[in-house]
Amino acid sequence: MIPNGTLDLSADPDGIAQAADLLRQGLLVAFATETVYGLGGDACNGRAVASIYAAKGRPSFNPLIAHVSSAEAARRFVQWSDMAETLAAAFWPGPLTMVLPLKEGHRISSLVTAGLDTLAVRVPAHGTARALLTAFGGPVAAPSANPSGQISPTTADHVRSGLGGRIAAILDDGPCGVGVESTIVGLAGEPSLLRPGGVALEDIESVLGTRLHLHQAGDLLTAPGQLQSHYAPDAPVRLNAESPQGDEVLLGFGPVPCDLNLSEAGDLDEAAANLFSALHTLNATGRPIAVSPIPDQGLGVAINDRLRRAAAPRDT
Repeated sequence: MIPNGTLDLSADPDGIAQAADLLRQGLLVAFATETVYGLGGDACNGRAVASIYAAKGRPSFNPLIAHVSSAEAARRFVQWSDMAETLAAAFWPGPLTMVLPLKEGHRISSLVTAGLDTLAVRVPAHGTARALLTAFGGPVAAPSANPSGQISPTTADHVRSGLGGRIAAILDDGPCGVGVESTIVGLAGEPSLLRPGGVALEDIESVLGTRLHLHQAGDLLTAPGQLQSHYAPDAPVRLNAESPQGDEVLLGFGPVPCDLNLSEAGDLDEAAANLFSALHTLNATGRPIAVSPIPDQGLGVAINDRLRRAAAPRDT
């Protein structure tokens, strides 16, 4: 527990400077990004990274993403490539993570990589996140700021509910805009989609001019967010539901009668932004959750990925 409780910091210059100082002390700070709130710790400080795993109750074999302020900063820690340069030019800053081989003398804690010889790295687009990274002056390991396996946080209140008292501070900058985690592309071998997310697969393949290998459920864990059961509410989740059954509440999509709607207009961008907040709201009812069908295209691929993991049998 944090001796004096979790600080609430405003996303102004003073709050950002205080958050950066806490990171330098090896403490944990939750901060807004365009995807979800991240739980940040100094990626070069093994004790700080260990405290991320402890606060979340996260399995130590599940690697973390290192957030940096620029592509130039990323090149200090990983072996860059032409393909990485192409993706960075197209999608950074933004909701894209690249997994690349570590560079000699990288200084990244092995807890960040879960002992692998690769690093997941991204440059967030969120102004406050980038200001914090610049003020801190180094890589920040930051998984989603929630207890492991539970619904990802898209507001400071979500973070406070799950991790209040376990971390030093929350840098509050309102709700997240994208609402699902970053897309993860593996570039250490065959170019691969390791996790769908805020950048659509079609857009990545169009920029690269090639098809990506798709990660399969039985493949080894090589990046964050690949556990089968993840983003899970307390109650059971049933997918592709045309209507609720029994005591279920219905999470709708499009013009359907429901308890809560991701997007009445059927807009996948709006649905992604609302996904985790809606799951938090329905989870609080204590009732099973049914979910309307979501088109499996564009951001719908990422939405369906998160929903399948939420509905999967819980990992033990």
